[in-house]
Amino acid sequence: MDKDKNNPQKIKIEIDEKIGEGTYANFAVVTHSLAEFILDFIRVLPGAMKHKVKSRIIISPVHAKTFCNALQDNIKKFEKKYGEIKISNQKISPAFKFPKDKLPN
Repeated sequence: MDKDKNNPQKIKIEIDEKIGEGTYANFAVVTHSLAEFILDFIRVLPGAMKHKVKSRIIISPVHAKTFCNALQDNIKKFEKKYGEIKISNQKISPAFKFPKDKLPN
């Protein structure tokens, strides 16, 4: 048992070339149910009336929390190296809002 603690199993991760190119998104919507968190990544373009979800990731609550911790850790490292990330209080667009009765999931 102690031997396993000293030698954690390594996970081999591969990335497909197309996935490795990435997809640009400048807006995200996060919703949840009891069983999962849904992260929708969207590219919002000025003047466009419709904006398509470019990627949807569905994760468990445990993975959502560990993802949040990893993101917070990386933001701290980024800001230590490059300075504070400033967040504007301005909205994306004065007319940009979701209907209250309908979320994009």
